Amino acid sequence: MDVETAQLVERLNHGDIDTRLKTLKLLMDKVNAGEIERPVQGNDVNNHIHTTYSFSPYSPAKAIWMAYMAGLKTAGIMDHDTISGAREFIEAGKIVGIATTIGVECRADFSDTPLKGRRINNPDQKTIAYVAIHGIPHTQIDKVSSFFVKYVEERNKRNRLMVERINGIMAPYGIQIIFDNDVVPISRSHEGGSITERHLLYALSLKLIEKFGKGSKLLNFLKDELGLDVKPRIAGYLSDAENPYYAYDLLGVLKSDMVSRFYIDATSECPDIKEVVKLSNEIGAILAYAYLGDVEDSVTGDKKKQKFEDDYLDLLFEVIGELGFHAVTYMPSRNSMEQLKRVKELCEKHGFFQISGEDINSPRQSFVCSRLRDPEFANLVDSTWALIGHEKIATQDIEKGLFTPNTVSKYPDLKKRIEIFKKIGQG
Repeated sequence: MDVETAQLVERLNHGDIDTRLKTLKLLMDKVNAGEIERPVQGNDVNNHIHTTYSFSPYSPAKAIWMAYMAGLKTAGIMDHDTISGAREFIEAGKIVGIATTIGVECRADFSDTPLKGRRINNPDQKTIAYVAIHGIPHTQIDKVSSFFVKYVEERNKRNRLMVERINGIMAPYGIQIIFDNDVVPISRSHEGGSITERHLLYALSLKLIEKFGKGSKLLNFLKDELGLDVKPRIAGYLSDAENPYYAYDLLGVLKSDMVSRFYIDATSECPDIKEVVKLSNEIGAILAYAYLGDVEDSVTGDKKKQKFEDDYLDLLFEVIGELGFHAVTYMPSRNSMEQLKRVKELCEKHGFFQISGEDINSPRQSFVCSRLRDPEFANLVDSTWALIGHEKIATQDIEKGLFTPNTVSKYPDLKKRIEIFKKIGQG
C-alpha cells in the first residue's frame, strides 16, 4: 500500500463523519482508476460488525472499507446499546457498492423467565443475555436511539464504579485511569455511542504500556504481579514491541482473565427482555437470540473456557419461542460442527430464522468467515439476503416485513418467505 493510500485509510477514522465519507469516496476513486486493486467478491457475508460507536478499531466508514477490501458481498453493523453509526454505515455501503443491514445488540434481563439464575450467553453474569435486533427499518433509527438513551446513562454510572475498582487493583503499582479523561475520549459517547468494559480495559492497556513499555517487562507484570494466564500465542504478541495491534492484544488478555475482579453486575442498564421484544415488534425488526455455546478455546482470544447454554438448549429454545423471538444468530467459526448442527436442527424445529454474524471488534479478526463457504451453511448466505430484503421492504412499510402478521399469513412457510425476500434483497 502506497503512503497516500495508507494515509487515506487512516483518515477513515477521522473524528468528523463528513470527512470519513469524503475520504471513502476518494479511496473508491482510486479503485475505479486502477490505483488500488479491486477486491474479488464471492458470496461472503457478515451481519455482526462492531464500530467505534461501541468498541472497535473501525469507524462505520472504515468498517465498510475493510469489509469491501476483504471481498464481502454484504456487511451488517451491530453496536452495543446504540445505533448511532447506522446512517454512516448505510451511506458508506452505497459508496463502495455493497449491500448493508443495520442492527443493535444489547444485554437483556431474563429474570422473569425460566432462565433466571442460569448462565445464558454472558460470560460475566447470570440471567442477563445478549440479544440482537436485526433488520431495523431505516425509518425507525431515531426510535431505537431514544429507547437506549436511558440505558446508556445507567451503564455509565456502573462504568464509573468499575473504574474505581480497577484503580483499587492498580493503586499499588501507581496506575490510575480517570473516566472522563482516559475513557470517554476513546469512545464516541458524545455522538450517542456507548462505553463498554472494553473501553475501560483499553484505557488501562494504554496506561500499562505507558508504565512498563512493550515487551518482557509488561509481560512479566501481567504474569507475576497480576497473576494473569497469558496463553503462549498471546505472549508472543506481547513480546513483540513492533506489534501494531499491541494494545488490542493486551486488552484481550485483560478481558479474558481480569474482568471478574472488577465487574459489577448490570441491573438497571439492562431492559427486561419483554421490553426488547416489544420494541422489536413495534419497529418492524427481527429479534435474534445470540447463541454462544460452551467455550473450549476462544476464537477471539478474550473468553476463557466456560459452559453456557448447551446443557439446557432445548429449554432455551422453548423460552425464546414463547417470548416472541423470530431468529437465532450464531457464528460458525466459534463452535464445533456438532454444536452448530444441533442449533440448526432446533431452529428448524421451532421455525426460527437463522442469521450469521462474526463478531468483529479487534484488528486481528478476519471480516470473512471461511466456514460460511461450507455447503452446510449455505442457508446463512440466503438468510442474509432475505434480511436485506426485509430491511428494504420494512423501510418502505413496516407492515410488510419478513415476520409481520400480513406477510406470515400470506406466506406461512418460512423457507418460501426467505426465497421471496432473498430475491428482493438481491434485486
